[in-house]
Amino acid sequence: MATNKTLLSKGIHYLSGALPLLFIGPAVIYNAFMNQGNGWHYLVLAIGICACIAAMLLMFLGLKTIMKSLFND
Repeated sequence: MATNKTLLSKGIHYLSGALPLLFIGPAVIYNAFMNQGNGWHYLVLAIGICACIAAMLLMFLGLKTIMKSLFND
């Protein structure tokens, strides 16, 4: 059972893109809730939620790609 190296590296790139978003998203959401008096509260909250959703999507795609490279589906 050989591993497809190009798919494996693509999956690792997806996971490495998700790693900073896993920390940035919750930090931005926390910042939005701390500054509720500001007019930009909802925009900052939306950006934080989008960052969290993007992190989950990139993690799913990365793990799916890595599994595909390991098991040759």
